[in-house]
Order: sequence, then structure tokens, then C-alpha cells
Amino acid sequence: MGETQSSQTVSTKLERIATLAKQAPGMAFTTLAHHIDVDWLREAYRRTRKSGAAGVDGVTAEQYAQNLQSNLQELLRRAKDGSYRAPPVRRVYIPKQDGTSRALGLPSFEDKVLQRAVAMLLGAVYEQDFLNCSYGFRPGRSAQDALKALRNTLMEMRGGWVLEVDIAKFYDSLDHEQLRNVLSRRVRDGVVTRLIGKWLNAGVLEEGSITHPEAGTPQGGVISPLLANVFLHDAIDTWFEHDIKPRLRGRAELVRYADDLAMVFANESDARRVLEVLPKRLEKYGLKLHPDKTRLVAFQRPPADRDDDPTNSGASSSSFEMLGFVHRWERSRKGNWVVMLRTAPKRLRAALKRIRDWCKQQMHRPVREQWATLSQKLRGHFGYYGVEGNSRAISLFAFEVYSVWRWYLNRRSQRARMTWERMKQLSSRYPLPPPRIQWSAR
Repeated sequence: MGETQSSQTVSTKLERIATLAKQAPGMAFTTLAHHIDVDWLREAYRRTRKSGAAGVDGVTAEQYAQNLQSNLQELLRRAKDGSYRAPPVRRVYIPKQDGTSRALGLPSFEDKVLQRAVAMLLGAVYEQDFLNCSYGFRPGRSAQDALKALRNTLMEMRGGWVLEVDIAKFYDSLDHEQLRNVLSRRVRDGVVTRLIGKWLNAGVLEEGSITHPEAGTPQGGVISPLLANVFLHDAIDTWFEHDIKPRLRGRAELVRYADDLAMVFANESDARRVLEVLPKRLEKYGLKLHPDKTRLVAFQRPPADRDDDPTNSGASSSSFEMLGFVHRWERSRKGNWVVMLRTAPKRLRAALKRIRDWCKQQMHRPVREQWATLSQKLRGHFGYYGVEGNSRAISLFAFEVYSVWRWYLNRRSQRARMTWERMKQLSSRYPLPPPRIQWSAR
């Protein structure tokens, strides 16, 4: 069967699962794994990113593909008969802006393929259950969509009270037993639940020793974002929509992107009541609020007759952050108060630090190769932060990248100094992408 026909067959199966899930929202699926066959695994392989680092087995995507058909057949056999053993995840650390490090898990490539196959099954079921307030790691939805929804809500409500919610170490503290309970309400297929259990208990390889965390999602796992969405859908989304909103005096809306979420309230007393009960709700699921990063912000639209302050372009004193942007009230070109999105300073500093670190490590590579990679990094930055009204921040980023690149090129040789004039000449041959607005939050 050709690749196109195979993908179409899998798509037909996914549509059938989704239709049944939508028709029976309260039904628990006891048979799902029979849909997984070699064609299904081949489609999962196609959807799996091939450029990631190898896991504990050292097998790369390229090596796995050399004998793909037999590898997938053997993987299918082990997954179905229960002999599949989830390998431990190799852990590496990435430095953060505040000087600490963030742990990153590197699963084996084969494990990624099987996780993708199961995630495709679960996604077909749970996409019928997820609410509109959820945007993270869902097909056809993005962080920009979440930001647009949040801004539109704030504009419609003319501001209000914003509850910034930060769940402390969510991906590390997610309780395995709680997750199994949540999953069992919708999925009870033995093969699927057994595989998920193996991934939860696979362990982490670090400095030659394996540890088995009692909580948290599979580190770096393809299936982790979906499991997190399923858990938070039950813990927060449905609770807020069905239990909280009907009891409030004024309008309230939730916008969630994975574990990054904000609640907007028209009424201050409503906001304070939810802030009071939210810790108890999360505690029920084994979660805790971050005491310093969770806060209630007065975000009312300033009066129409308020005088502009030329030192801050008319920005209001209150602001909050979500998904890498500072949200605040500012005057539009027409003189109206609107919610503007600006690159969060800590995100800008972190992005520039990554550029500096990269340039330092790669400064002896050919200029053309450096230019190609830096161009790609700039386009990625502009694609996300190039929102209407944020031109100053992305222009600053572009200039700083240009300056950092010149500085490290200048260090390559004591004889041929990279002056600003020489850099200008080099840039005519290797021009970096100019800053460009690419989307609107309206």
C-alpha cells in the first residue's frame, strides 16, 4: 500500500473514532488498540520529527528508517502482546535565563513513534471533549490563537480582573494515579492503558543511573502534551465552565495554553472568590499554585479622558504576562484605549542570550552557514513575536542579533577586524531578514 493510500486509511479510522466519541460523550472506550496496525505505525512514523537527538539506545531516525518495514512490524508485535518495554529517557539540562537549568528528556526514536501512534488514538477521542478555552498542542490551534482570544475577551469586557495562574512544576508533579483515574473515564482499552503506564514508569537515565519518578508526565514524550491536556481539561476547564461560571455575578472567561492560563473576570468579588477556592481544587488533583507567580491584576480599561503619559506611550500602570507577551492598555493611533502585546523583557533577554551562546559556539563556522542559521532563528522570532504593535521590540531584537554576530565575527581574527563598515559590506552579501509584522491579535 502506498504512503498516500496508507495515510488516507488511517484518516478514515480516525474520523470513525472521532464520530463515535462525539456521539457518545459519556462512553468509555474499551477497544481502541485494534486500530493500530503497520499502516497506523507508518503514519505515526511520518508524523514524528526526525531531527531530534537519539535516546538511550543511540538509534537515530535515519538508522531506524533503513529497515523501516520490519522495524514497524516488530514494534507492532511487541506493543500488542505486552512485551514492549519502554526505555528510560535520557536527561540533559538546558540553562535558563535566571541561572538555573531546565531538564529535558530525550526518548528513543522508536518510543516516539509508538507514543505518536497512541496519541493519535487518544486525540481522536479527546478532541471531541476538549473545550474552546483550551489551545495548547491541539490540531488547528496555536499560541497566537490563545493570545487573540484573550485580547478579544479583554476588549469586549473593557478589561476587568485578570487572574494569572501558575501551577508549580506541573509537568513534574502530575500524579500518576490521578491521571489514570481521569483517563479511565474515557479510555479503558487494556493495550493502551498498559502502554501509558509503562511510559509513566519508564524512568530517567542521568549520569549512568536510572531513577523512577513517582509523578510527572513522560519527559520529552510525544504523548506528554496530550496527557497534560486531558488532565487539565478535567481539573480546570470543565470545573470552571460548568461549576464556577454559573455561580458568578458577572462574566468570566478562561484561556488556557497547556499549563499556562489566565482567567478574566468582570467582577472583582468573583475573581477573589475563585482565587480563594482554586488552591483547593488543584489540591484535589495533587497540584499546587506557585505562590509568587500567581496573582490577581486589576486590568480595567482607563477612562477615555485620561491624559497620556509621554514617558510610557500612555500605558496603564497594570499589566500581566502570558505566553511571552506583556499585555497592557495603550492608546491606539486613533486615540482609543486598546490592549497591546509587547515582548516580555525576560523573554527578549533569554532569546538574545541564546543567540550570543550560539554565536560563541559557532563563530569559526563558515560565514554562509552562520548566516543561514541566524536567518532561520530571526524568521522564527518574527513569526511569533511579530504581532501588530510590537515592531519596536522585534526591531531591537534584529539590531542586537546583528551586533552580536559582528562582535563574534570580529573575534575570529586579530588581523582582519570586523569593523562596522566591513560588517555593512558583508551584510550586503548575506543580508539578515528584516523585522516584519506577521500577524494581528485582533
